[in-house]
Amino acid sequence: MRRIHPDIQDNPDIELAYAYPAGRPWLRVNMVASADGAAWVKGLSGGLSSKGDRRIFGVLRGLADVIVAGAATVRTEGYGPAKPRESWKVLRAGRPAAPPIAVVTRRLDLDLGSPLFTQAEARTIVITCEAAPADRREDAARMADVIVAGDERVDMTLAVRELHDRGLTRVLCEGGPRLNGQLAAADLIDELCVSTSPMLVGGGAARILNGESAQVKLGLRQVLEEEGVLFCAYTRELADG
Repeated sequence: MRRIHPDIQDNPDIELAYAYPAGRPWLRVNMVASADGAAWVKGLSGGLSSKGDRRIFGVLRGLADVIVAGAATVRTEGYGPAKPRESWKVLRAGRPAAPPIAVVTRRLDLDLGSPLFTQAEARTIVITCEAAPADRREDAARMADVIVAGDERVDMTLAVRELHDRGLTRVLCEGGPRLNGQLAAADLIDELCVSTSPMLVGGGAARILNGESAQVKLGLRQVLEEEGVLFCAYTRELADG
């Protein structure tokens, strides 16, 4: 792997390259996309991934306090809990060995018997709203920490604030596209990390941001490259730079 922006460097320190800003909350969205903007191949993001993408994916998870994903992404991608890695020991010094997964769901249509809830190193978090069925909320509370944010739908501003109140200020969102759209519409995204695969997909695949309209200005902070895959990081801080 090499860095090609803002400077040229072979074998950059990935952990340093993606370190969170010190002393402040930060919400990072990480996605993979094809060259024509598709967020998946045949419904799954794995068809767009690469060795370098998986390496960066692991580092971003190790750096985060919490990993947020929408319920549809959790179901489709078969999410399990984040498992501790030897390479995370230094990254996570003073924190739990693995970050919890936080699932955003309005209807609470989750498989509470799946490993995501029964085998989690750090107790899984469920983020829902007042309109969620009461019986499902009770069931979820037995297997996870439940956050109620919003009335008829999940209010992501309140949800992120609740995570911060729990000391989970380095937030990594892994989508899907509709959740990303909600975060953008609520003006909550500090950083977007996109792995762009040299592939054309076409068809009806979603983009990395779908649903609500949003205009969030970002600036290009960094570009890494490996085997034709580009790893771009954009931040709000550089929007006017």
